[in-house]
Amino acid sequence: MSMKLFITLVLIVFICFFNTDSVSADYSVAESSATLESTSASRSYDYRIVAIRSFLEEYNSPLAAYAKVFIENADTYDLDWRLVPAIAGVESTFGKAIPKNSYNAYGWANGAYRFSSWENGIEIVSRTLKEKYVDRGAANVYAIGRIYAPPSKTWAGKVIYFMNKIDSTPIEFNIELI
Repeated sequence: MSMKLFITLVLIVFICFFNTDSVSADYSVAESSATLESTSASRSYDYRIVAIRSFLEEYNSPLAAYAKVFIENADTYDLDWRLVPAIAGVESTFGKAIPKNSYNAYGWANGAYRFSSWENGIEIVSRTLKEKYVDRGAANVYAIGRIYAPPSKTWAGKVIYFMNKIDSTPIEFNIELI
């Protein structure tokens, strides 16, 4: 029985590695871009959407369905794509502990502020972080925290914790040439 298996495996290896009639290098299959594209002509894959959605689904968050909205707003306002979802984690356990129908996952006005929808909340918070925090010199989470959540000394660390849980890949890094 083992001799039959051995011969079968040898035949499979032989067929796979030595039967190259259908291989052709007449056209390029790789370009200089590292973008992964789906089969549709106009859509490209963005791992950040999957990362946020998967992370929020682990917490059974109502915000999971809005992963793409987080990314679109982060890109529009030039923010770290993990920042707004991480703030939602600190302020409301990712939108689960909020006043009814407020869509306020961000602790605005100590929870009293009401957004018209999840999308509206993501957009307003993202825009405000850019215009009233980053553009005025709050260039990191600690600086944002001093304004966003005074007098808390732990808020920024908690936001950073969730940012790293969403994706721990460094956003910025320097490479020195020798």
